[in-house]
Amino acid sequence: MKRECEPLDREKKIYVAGHRGLVGSALVRRLLADGFTNIVTRTHEELDLTRQAEVEAFFAQEQPDYVILAAAKVGGIHANDTYPADFMMENLQIQCNVIDASWRNQVKKLLFLGSSCIYPRECPQPIREEALLSGYLEKTNEAYALAKIAGLRMCACYNRQYHTHYISVMPCNLYGINDNFALENSHVLPALIRKFHEAKVSGASSVELWGTGTPLREFLYVDDMADACVFLLENYSGEQHVNIGTGKEVTIRELAETVKQTVGYTGEIRWNAEMPDGTPRKLTDVTKLHGLGWNHKVELEEGVKLAYDWFRENVDQARGV
Repeated sequence: MKRECEPLDREKKIYVAGHRGLVGSALVRRLLADGFTNIVTRTHEELDLTRQAEVEAFFAQEQPDYVILAAAKVGGIHANDTYPADFMMENLQIQCNVIDASWRNQVKKLLFLGSSCIYPRECPQPIREEALLSGYLEKTNEAYALAKIAGLRMCACYNRQYHTHYISVMPCNLYGINDNFALENSHVLPALIRKFHEAKVSGASSVELWGTGTPLREFLYVDDMADACVFLLENYSGEQHVNIGTGKEVTIRELAETVKQTVGYTGEIRWNAEMPDGTPRKLTDVTKLHGLGWNHKVELEEGVKLAYDWFRENVDQARGV
């Protein structure tokens, strides 16, 4: 059932699940800048979202009006391939607990964060929203993808059965402030920033990067993503998820050169073609988002500089030291 859109009440209580991560912290920054005065957050130590009893007690006590579900277990190719059970179980638990508790406590609107990496490996490019479930998933992150797809469909099912007002979004590769720069489980862009920075500091003559550098990827600065989410909360009520991206793509090789230049590293890049590339191409079709009236603002070169500036100023925190 389609619901009418309306502006969010800036004084009503809005719960941001996962507020300390890359996505959640950007959402909190956006909400504060947009005049929201009653933002509720909890750390993992204060509230374990994988525990149903804790989540139900929290919702019963706080009674949020709006919920943004940005909490998730995330990581790069290596982490997804090494810990598939953790990625599937923890994400399913978080989603089931928060979505069901939102319904039981009459949350007015919920936004669920998916990820463009859950689309089929070989679907037509650029990727339209309709491509979900149209083909085989990328094996290296299949467990994460299955869990997130379940979350998207759960929102749709609750809307259909209980007439809730839950929407889902599908961001492309995100990067920026509060990113995860730990090399063993980070995504490609923060990993490149850290590798080139440390090579520059140590005076290393070369940097080894995984794969061939040929895969095509789309990158969105995380504060743009947060802006799009708040926009959609107020301007979208459809059952189908919405892609969030720039509609622009670069090869990993081009990305590496951009990061290398931004960092100021002068050594050589060595590509280890024996390591996996992952999905060969991934570009979202953002026609639907553009049609609703939203476009990104931060281009890749500017965003990489902003991300690197934050990394340098917070290097120990960024490394997970």
